Amino acid sequence: MPSPLFRAIRDAAPTLSVGMLTADLLSLGSEIALLEGAGVRLVHFDVMDGCFCPMTTIGPPVVKAVRTPLVKDVHLMIEEPRTKVADYVAAGADLVTVHVEADRHLHRVLQELGGLENANDPERGLLRGAALNPGTPVEALEPLFDHLDYVLLLAVNPGFGGQRFAAETPRRLERVRALVEASDRDVLLGVDGGITRDNVADVAALGPDVIVTGSAVFDGRAPAENAEAMLAAVAGARAKAPGA
Repeated sequence: MPSPLFRAIRDAAPTLSVGMLTADLLSLGSEIALLEGAGVRLVHFDVMDGCFCPMTTIGPPVVKAVRTPLVKDVHLMIEEPRTKVADYVAAGADLVTVHVEADRHLHRVLQELGGLENANDPERGLLRGAALNPGTPVEALEPLFDHLDYVLLLAVNPGFGGQRFAAETPRRLERVRALVEASDRDVLLGVDGGITRDNVADVAALGPDVIVTGSAVFDGRAPAENAEAMLAAVAGARAKAPGA
């Protein structure tokens, strides 16, 4: 049976997960509070180690330092995550996503996550995710569905700024959805990268559960206004969806 956290995200779908890296890190608490006030439900932590992708960003202490009722969505773009996932769960991650490309024993990584409890509230559930870079065949997910709650498709290559939403992403999302249906599993779907105020409604119309954005919200000018506008665009797309 899906966990309460899984059901909450599914019920809100499609919804935003907002990356905090481009927020004002000196005022991170107040920046996160702006998201809460705007109605955002998830805050996204991009963890990069300078090996899996070029940038180096944050670790468990930052995840732990953010005190918020928002779902902590932790995206690990790191090499060999198996020995590190427990530290992020202990820091308060609610959703931990690891890359298919990052560990030759990803099945074991997901098993490791499956043995951990949500440090915020064990009853809430801990969600396990797998992410795919744009160049990775979606068929790589097939052996993993029994251990997955979430699949995150990247629409850009990780660790490089200024990239546009990859044109092949809608086709890849449909292929993942077909694989999920064939697996007879209930899995949340997310899209990450190149998502702006201009295209978020189009992305929402593709039917993902989670849409990850970052600098489109924390642009240094009007984060609350940006978040509200993007949430409204997503809600509009949801209302227009067949069967809505």
